[in-house]
Amino acid sequence: MKTYNAKPGEIEKKWVLIDAKGLVVGRLASLIALRLKGKHRATYTPHIDTGDNIVVINADKAVFTGKKTDKKVYYWHTGHPGGVKQRTPRQILEGKFPERILEKAVERMIAGGPLGRKLMRNLKVYAGDKHPHEAQNPTLVDIAALNSKNARA
Repeated sequence: MKTYNAKPGEIEKKWVLIDAKGLVVGRLASLIALRLKGKHRATYTPHIDTGDNIVVINADKAVFTGKKTDKKVYYWHTGHPGGVKQRTPRQILEGKFPERILEKAVERMIAGGPLGRKLMRNLKVYAGDKHPHEAQNPTLVDIAALNSKNARA
């Protein structure tokens, strides 16, 4: 028996809609990364984009468990001496681009490289409940129903 390797022309990509309202950020990001990579399919091939196109709405309403909203700190460096900056999730969620919390969480779960950058282009994250992808007829996936821990009560 031979190992099956998917060809780029054989892949049928679906459009998936996820409502992030009340969902835990880390759990949601890991499920999104799994679907982006295509690991939920039997035809998964590691070096080919076999995943789905994912649209996430209400990303500004995603939540953290415990006190992570105030205690967790994201660091980055500007490239200048003494240029270490920091910000908490609360500051980001209350800021101008709250959807970046979810985008960065997913991006850090996907390998960096040409394929990882291609996969990240298949992810569309919106802070509100409106999105411009109605023409693709995305199917709604209820992440909260998969596990009781996925949604915060």
